[in-house]
Amino acid sequence: MLPRSLILLLTLLATAFAAPVQCAPKSVSKAMRQFVDEMVRVHKFKRTALTKLLQQAQVQDSIIEAMNRPAEGKPWYEYREIFITPARVNGGREFWQQHADELQRAEQEYGVPAQIIIAIIGVETRYGDNQGNYRVLDALTTLAFHYPKRAQFFRRELQEFLLLARQEKLDPLTVKGSYAGAMGVPQFMPSSYRRYAVDFDKDGKRDLLTSTSDVIGSVANYFNKHNWSKGAPIITRAQAEADKHKKLIDKGPKPSTTLSALSKQGVLVNDPNLPPTTLGALIQLEDSNGPEHWVGLQNFYVITRYNHSPLYAMAVYQLSQQILAQREESVVTN
Repeated sequence: MLPRSLILLLTLLATAFAAPVQCAPKSVSKAMRQFVDEMVRVHKFKRTALTKLLQQAQVQDSIIEAMNRPAEGKPWYEYREIFITPARVNGGREFWQQHADELQRAEQEYGVPAQIIIAIIGVETRYGDNQGNYRVLDALTTLAFHYPKRAQFFRRELQEFLLLARQEKLDPLTVKGSYAGAMGVPQFMPSSYRRYAVDFDKDGKRDLLTSTSDVIGSVANYFNKHNWSKGAPIITRAQAEADKHKKLIDKGPKPSTTLSALSKQGVLVNDPNLPPTTLGALIQLEDSNGPEHWVGLQNFYVITRYNHSPLYAMAVYQLSQQILAQREESVVTN
C-alpha cells in the first residue's frame, strides 16, 4: 500500500493538471476572431462580451449532417407525403377559422391569398407547433465556422442574428430554430426577419416567435416584396417529354419563356385562359409512376424565393389548394 503522504501528493498533482483543462475557455479560431473584429469595427459590439457569447455556442455535428441530407433531395412523391397530409390540411382549416380577421387584413393589404400564407406556416412549422430544437446561435456558429462550402452565407446570417437580437431585445442564448438557423413560426432566416418582418398587431415590436398576427403580416409582406402578383395564377399542368425538353427544365423555376414559345417547342399547357405572352418555366417532378410536368408562373417563382426548391413551392401550392377546398366545403356545410 502506498504511503498516505504519497497518495496525497499524487492527488494534488492530478488536480493541478486537470483543473486547467476543465476551466480553460473555448479557443477562438482565426475566422471567429476576424468575425468579432468586424462586428466591433462596423457594428460597435463589445469585443469581450461578443467573444464570450460566441464561446458559449455549441458546435454540433448533427447540424452539419442535416445540412448534407435536406428533404429537398427526395423525389417529389416522397417529399409530398411529408407535407400534404390530412393533419396539415385540417390544421390549416382550423388556423383559418381562428385567425380569419388577420388573414383577411393581410390579403387586403399585401395582395397575398390567405391559403398561401397558411400553407407556408403549415409547411414550415405545422402552424407553430415545431419551431425547431436547435439554439439559433449554435446552428449559425456551427455553419459559419465549421461548414466551409457555405461559411460566407452563414457568417452573414450570424451577423444578422446578432444585430436582430440587439435590435429586438432577444436573448441570443435562448432563441431556438431549425438546424439552418431559421427562426420563429414562419422560419425566417435572421436577414429575412430584419428585412421583412412587420409589426402587424401594432404593439411596438416585430415578434415572429409568439405573435400570430405578426407572423401572418410578415409572410404576406415577404411575398409582396418579392413581387407577388395579386389575383394571378400560380402554376398549371403541362404535357412535355423529359428527354426532349431537358434544356427547358434545366433553366430552373424563373419564368423566362412565353407560353407561345413553349407551345412551339412541343410543351402543351392545359389552361386555355392564359395569354400566349405569359412567361413560364417548365417544371418536372418525379411521381411514383414517372415524371409529371407543370409550367410555373410568376407567383410560383415567388414561392421559391422562400425556399429555392420547386418541390417546396409545389408542396405549398398543393397544400394551399386543399386547405382552400376544405375551407369552402365547411362554409357551404355550415
